[in-house]
Amino acid sequence: MGVKPFTCSNCGKSFTEKETLRRHWQIHTGLKTFHCTECNKRFSQKAYLTKHQRRHTGMKPFHCTECNKSFSQKAHLTIHERIHMGVKPFICAECGKSFTEKGTLQTHWRIHTGMKPFHCIECNKCFSQKSTLIKHQRVHTGMKPFNCTECNKSFSQKGNFNIHQKIHTGMKLFHCIECNKSFSQKSKLTIHQRIHTGIKPFHCTECNKSFSQKSKLTIHQRIHTGMKPFNCTECNKTFSRKEKFTIHQRIHTGMKPFHCTECNKRFSQKGNLKIHQKIHTGMKPFHCTECNKSFSQKSKLTIHQRIHTGMKPFNCTECNKSFSQKAYLTIHQRIHTGMKPFHCTECNKSFNQKAHLTIHQRIHTRVKPFACSECGKCFIENGKLQKHWRIHTGMKPFNCTECNKSFSEKATLKIHQRIHTGIKPFNCTECNKSFNQKSILTIHQRIHTGVKPFICTECGKSFTKKGTLQNHWRIHTGMKPFHCTECNKCFTQKSTLTKHQRIHTEMKPFNCTECNKSFSRKAHLTRHQRIHTGEKPFTCPQCNKCFPDKGELTRHHRIHTRV
Repeated sequence: MGVKPFTCSNCGKSFTEKETLRRHWQIHTGLKTFHCTECNKRFSQKAYLTKHQRRHTGMKPFHCTECNKSFSQKAHLTIHERIHMGVKPFICAECGKSFTEKGTLQTHWRIHTGMKPFHCIECNKCFSQKSTLIKHQRVHTGMKPFNCTECNKSFSQKGNFNIHQKIHTGMKLFHCIECNKSFSQKSKLTIHQRIHTGIKPFHCTECNKSFSQKSKLTIHQRIHTGMKPFNCTECNKTFSRKEKFTIHQRIHTGMKPFHCTECNKRFSQKGNLKIHQKIHTGMKPFHCTECNKSFSQKSKLTIHQRIHTGMKPFNCTECNKSFSQKAYLTIHQRIHTGMKPFHCTECNKSFNQKAHLTIHQRIHTRVKPFACSECGKCFIENGKLQKHWRIHTGMKPFNCTECNKSFSEKATLKIHQRIHTGIKPFNCTECNKSFNQKSILTIHQRIHTGVKPFICTECGKSFTKKGTLQNHWRIHTGMKPFHCTECNKCFTQKSTLTKHQRIHTEMKPFNCTECNKSFSRKAHLTRHQRIHTGEKPFTCPQCNKCFPDKGELTRHHRIHTRV
């Protein structure tokens, strides 16, 4: 008993019967004499063919007496019965874990050895199981063999297909004992339960941050690695998360799958639809505890609260300037990068903010949507309307802390403050002269370039400043719009009127620091100061005699012309 007299000369394996040895020998010869009439697949033994044919016939002759489940092979029934018996005869020598099947133990053993014998011929990725390789290969082939008969959706993996089908059946077998919430998958219940237990079993080795789901850890780790595996084929932009990539693609496709049932407005993101719907409901559930202002979005409340806290969590790595919103930082960073991503299709001018492009485009369309209710004047920007409105109200909300002078515009206040600080940030590259306003530098530079862009249409005379042209134009029109309230004398320029009024007021605002003598005009002070300095800047070209003012030079010059 137990004697195996028939031994294979090729591999040394022994058998009790000669026929069994003969069948075994066909493994070495590669001879496959039995073929399937359905699919022409060939087999070395009839028993293997018989098992195979059950795939075509659907025949499952082996039944479990415990649960009536049927199997096409006896070996499969034997393995299944171990579930009921709790028998796991195959034990891992490394960690002691036991299994119902030898094949499962062999697969498990590769965890310890790190062996991955199954290679993808497309991308050389390796796998420890053949089944995992087969699933992976569907990424390259695009094959989705599992079809839903309800909605025709296809899946590359049976597990995903089974999960999907529960959408149609509405079956949720897994219940949370804490809150009675139900789930179609056990894995989703397990993840959900971590809300109650607070368990976060997945840890980042870089920063020790913990997560309740492995997928969230994987996404988080991309912050450290900088990995962005999702690439847009349209614009080459990359993303670290698939959902952000999907949303981005809708920019190119124009797809807006989420629509408002109230007004039919469509959105590319579900979150944006939810925010929009609060317009119709008027719901503002997020309240500021400081000022009781309410918001429809939590994110807007968070941003608002930074007004009270003064918190500016977004820092520029170039200049350390801080911002309360990430969007403001992004816009600011374009100053350093010089990036201007918003282009005008009319004139190709570029802008670093979309809002600036929108305003600019109104130059081409001539649209001025902001109208003054007082005088009807229209503006392309709301900001310009607000500035204009102060003409009617006389409001000057910007005050100088040095001299209490008020201004209607913040920019004008900033320019004024340079009088006190002495700051002149605009420098001429030709003569190094400095100015406190850019516009004054621009006018000054025309001295060097000789550019006089403002031309009189009457006599052709040109000027470096628009204001000078306007003053000149009054010579032709005879217009004198500036009137003295004391004597009704009229003047072409406001500055001339101001000088004249000092005759009536006897005001002499220009003081000599040497002798305290006062003058009504700055030019008179300048001329007087030459007495103290001895400066004589006006030279006679005939005899080189010098004079402190131009009038004296003119009078002197007559000596030469009389001769």
